[in-house]
Amino acid sequence: MKALAVVTALLLGVADAASAQTVLRVGDQKGNVQAVMEAAGVLRDAPYQVEWKEFVAAAPLLEAASAGAIEVGLVGDAPFTFAAAANVPVRAIAAVRQSPQGLAILVPEASPVKSFDELRGKKIATGRGSIGHQLLLAALESRGWTTSDVQIVFLAPSDAKVAYSQGSVDAWSTWDPYVSQEEVLFHSRRIITGEGLTPGISFQIATPTAIKEKRAQIEDFVRRHTAARVWAQDHAESYAEVWGKLMNIPSAVALNWLTRAKIRVTPINDTVVSDEQTTIDLYFRNKLIGQRLTASDIVDRSFAQAITRGAGL
Repeated sequence: MKALAVVTALLLGVADAASAQTVLRVGDQKGNVQAVMEAAGVLRDAPYQVEWKEFVAAAPLLEAASAGAIEVGLVGDAPFTFAAAANVPVRAIAAVRQSPQGLAILVPEASPVKSFDELRGKKIATGRGSIGHQLLLAALESRGWTTSDVQIVFLAPSDAKVAYSQGSVDAWSTWDPYVSQEEVLFHSRRIITGEGLTPGISFQIATPTAIKEKRAQIEDFVRRHTAARVWAQDHAESYAEVWGKLMNIPSAVALNWLTRAKIRVTPINDTVVSDEQTTIDLYFRNKLIGQRLTASDIVDRSFAQAITRGAGL
């Protein structure tokens, strides 16, 4: 009995040590994934520790992934494409769909501008390589314009917010929750959205090293994230309240975003790959990337079963 107790204690000690050592470093933007997973309570019994790292936009998140500072993260298809073309070692392992209505070019409430056509020659702020940049390029192409028909001012979201609020730029091409924040708190107007112009897709990304060394944890994390998004469809107010407290922003902003967005996680499939190729081709035509990537080469379809399980299908 004494020997059995010793063995049991040793085994428990090994298990505790392994659990303590297993940390999944996750990059997040504006409390996005963390907020929904905490609101849904899906991480309470996770057999590993999640170490959250907050980023203001996708570009620094992807830089952190490249440097090995994070292993998993959520980014838009545009910055993901930019990073892939720069040989950043990441793969898209799940797609996150939401309404393209939350991707928009904004003008202040008092602006005389009523349509995108009236922005010809005007200053438009956006982040280089961001989904806001993607929307602006797609909008220009839809009019048969080029980038020389407007004045693009590349700024990070925090700097773009300042320039936009002070009137240093005429418009801001950005994404939710920034769009909702401007609409709800400052009555900005969307003059064009991603509807019919962009795929409206984001990606859960992971580094190849993490996929190899922490596959079980990543599969479990993706499954839980998927389940949290399912929960959020029916509990938008609860999610909005948690998000508001986490980000110190009125929950009305989050509720505006989430009610419109209807965010859901889907597996990487042929439709997702086709949508990503659309983004790649847009960037290549506009000479933002020097090579025409093949979408299927930068995605990983092997997490489909975890996503299906998380969705309860």
